[in-house]
Amino acid sequence: MEASTSSFLTATSSRLFRPLTTPFRISAVRTEEKPPSAQKKSAKAAPNPKTSTARSSPTSQGVVGTSARRITAPPPSPNTTTSTNTTNYTTTPARPATTSTSTTALHPPPTAAATGRQAAASLPATFCNTLDELINNFVDPPVLRPSVDPRYVLSDNFAPVDELPPTPCPVVRGAIPRCLAGGAYIRNGPNPQHLPRGPHHLFDGDGMLHSLLLPSSQLGDGDGDGAAAPAPATLCSRYVRTYKYLLERDAGGPVLPNVFSGFHGAAGLARGAVAAARVLTGQMNPAEGWGLANTSLAFFGGRLYALGESDLPYAVRVDPATGDVGTLGRCDFEGGVSMGMTAHPKRDPATGELFAFRYGPVPPFLTYFRFDPAGNKAGPDVPVYSLRQPCFLHDFAITERHALFPDIQIVMKPADMLVGGGAPVGSDRGKVPRLGVLPRYASDESGMRWFEVPGFNMMHALNAWEEARGAELVLVAPNVLSIEHALERMELVHSCVEMVRIDLRTGAVSRTPLSAENLDFGVIHPGYVGRRNRYAYLGVGDPMPKISGVAKLDFSRAGRGDCVVARRDFGPGCFAGEPFFVPDDSPAPGGGRREEDEGYAVCYVHDEGSGESRFVIMDARSPQLDIVAEVLLPRRVPYGFHGIFVTQAELRSQRPQL
Repeated sequence: MEASTSSFLTATSSRLFRPLTTPFRISAVRTEEKPPSAQKKSAKAAPNPKTSTARSSPTSQGVVGTSARRITAPPPSPNTTTSTNTTNYTTTPARPATTSTSTTALHPPPTAAATGRQAAASLPATFCNTLDELINNFVDPPVLRPSVDPRYVLSDNFAPVDELPPTPCPVVRGAIPRCLAGGAYIRNGPNPQHLPRGPHHLFDGDGMLHSLLLPSSQLGDGDGDGAAAPAPATLCSRYVRTYKYLLERDAGGPVLPNVFSGFHGAAGLARGAVAAARVLTGQMNPAEGWGLANTSLAFFGGRLYALGESDLPYAVRVDPATGDVGTLGRCDFEGGVSMGMTAHPKRDPATGELFAFRYGPVPPFLTYFRFDPAGNKAGPDVPVYSLRQPCFLHDFAITERHALFPDIQIVMKPADMLVGGGAPVGSDRGKVPRLGVLPRYASDESGMRWFEVPGFNMMHALNAWEEARGAELVLVAPNVLSIEHALERMELVHSCVEMVRIDLRTGAVSRTPLSAENLDFGVIHPGYVGRRNRYAYLGVGDPMPKISGVAKLDFSRAGRGDCVVARRDFGPGCFAGEPFFVPDDSPAPGGGRREEDEGYAVCYVHDEGSGESRFVIMDARSPQLDIVAEVLLPRRVPYGFHGIFVTQAELRSQRPQL
C-alpha cells in the first residue's frame, strides 16, 4: 500500500465496518489485590454464583517483538487478581518490554521494536499529537456527540479491563459435560488499550480475547478436608497483538485515528490529514495493517484466527495445558489474501472448506474467495463489479452450491463527509436492499444474480440451504428494522428474524417472520452450515447490544406463529453475550445419529448488581434452557461481540507457529 495521503484516506475509509454501539466515562481506581488463597477460600464457600469476586486485574504488557509476519506472545504474569471500579478506568504508561522465559512460549525470543518509542519522542509526533488535541478539544469534542462520548460509551461493563494471566475459576454448579471437557470458549470484543483522546465508538476498541479453558477431568485436588473438589477452569484475557496495538503501546497513547467515530465532517478531514502526516513522517506504516481484530474468531486448517474485517486475520493460539493465549502474527496466506477478510467466514462441515470475502470503498466493492480444508487459499479471487455501491457487507451465507450476499441500506458515502459535514458511512433509506446469489465455486461473477428484497437489511446470517432440488434457496437471518440507528444508536435497533425464500426459476422472493422479538447474535449447530436445519439460538436484545437472555427458534414452525420454543432469561440486571452452540458428540444410544439440538448453549453472563461474571452451560433441548453447569469467573468479562468453542482435540491440533 502506498504511503500517500489519498490512498491512506481511502484505506482508512474501508475500516468503517463491523457490528454494535452504546454510550461511557473515564478515570479509575484500582484497589487491593486478592491473593490466590483468598480466591480459593471464597470459591469453596460459594453455594452459588452470587459469591463476591474481584473485577479487574493487573498484567504485564508483554513482549514488544514484532515483524511483518510474526508477533511475540506475552510472558506469563503472577497469578493475582485486582478489583477495579466498573464505571471508570485509568490509563497507565506503556510498561517496559520484557522477554518471556516461559517454557510454553509460542515463538522465538523477540527482536527490538523501538520505532514506536522513537516516534513518540520525535518532533513530528509531538506536532501531530498537538493537532489531535486541538481537533478533539475544539473542533470535534466528544461532549457534542453523546453516542461517541467515552464517558458514556465505556461505562459500566463496557469499560475496558487489563489483561489477565491464566487464573483458576471454580465450577460452582453442576459438572462440565463430556463434550466440552478440555476445550476452550473464547470470546472476542473491543477493549481500548488507552484512554480515548476524543470521540470513541464501541467498535473502535482494541481486540481482546477472553478464553476459558475447561477442565478435562471432573475432579481436582482435595480441598484440605479429604474431599475432592471439582477441577477448576482457567480464565485468561489477552490483547490480540495487532500492529496498531503494539504501535500504540510503545507510543504510550493513541496514534491511529478512530475510524468509526473520528471521520465526521471537517474534523474527519483534519484527522485524516494528521494521519497522513504521521505516515509521511514515518510514525506509522499502514502497510502493516490498521485493524483491531476485535470482532470474532474462526478455527480452520489447524489454526485459530482473531478476525476483524478491516484487516487480515491474526493467527492466535490457546495453550491446551495452561490456557494462556498468544498472538502468532498477521496472516496473508502466502500472499493470497490482501487488505482484509470478513469476520464471518463460513466453513462447510462436509468438505472442510472455508468461504470468505472482503469489501471496501473502491471497486470492486466485493471480492469473494475460499480456502481448502488445510487452510490454504484455493481458486482465484472473484471480484463482483455488479455491486454498484459500497455497503456495509458484514456477513453472508452459503448453501451446498451457492453463496448469498446482502446489499443493504447502510452505505459508504465519503462525499457526505467532504461536502455535507456528515459521516462517511450512513443509511440510505431510498435504496432497495438486494440479495446476490453466486455459484459457490465460481471463477468470475458471470453467474451472479441479484434479487430485490425491499425492507430486508441483514447484518448477521443464521443459515441458508437449498430446496426443490436446488431450484429454491432459503435464508434465515435477523432483519434490522430501524437500520438508520444500526451504527450510532444501537439501543434503538430492533431485529426481527425472517425466513427469505428465493425461487431461482421465476425470480420470486417471499418472506416469513419467525418472531417479533428483538433477536440477533444467533448461532446454529455448526454441522448444519449450508444444509437445511431446524433450530437456532439467539440473544434477546434488552436493548442491543446488551443481551438479557437466550431464545431458541424452531424453523419448522414458520408460517404458524411465533417460532420461539424455548428461552432462558438471566434475571434482573444480568446480561450476556452471543450464545454458542456446542453439539453433544458422544455416541447416541443404540448407535444412531443424535438430534440436531442435542448439545449445549454457552456464554458469559455478567451481573451488573454484584459485578460478578459467570460462564453458563445450558441444556439446549430443555424448554427453559436449563443451566447444567456454571463457572464463577475471577473478575468481570466486559460485553463483547462473537465467540467460538474449540474442542480439546482442536486445541491439541493447533499448529505452533506461522
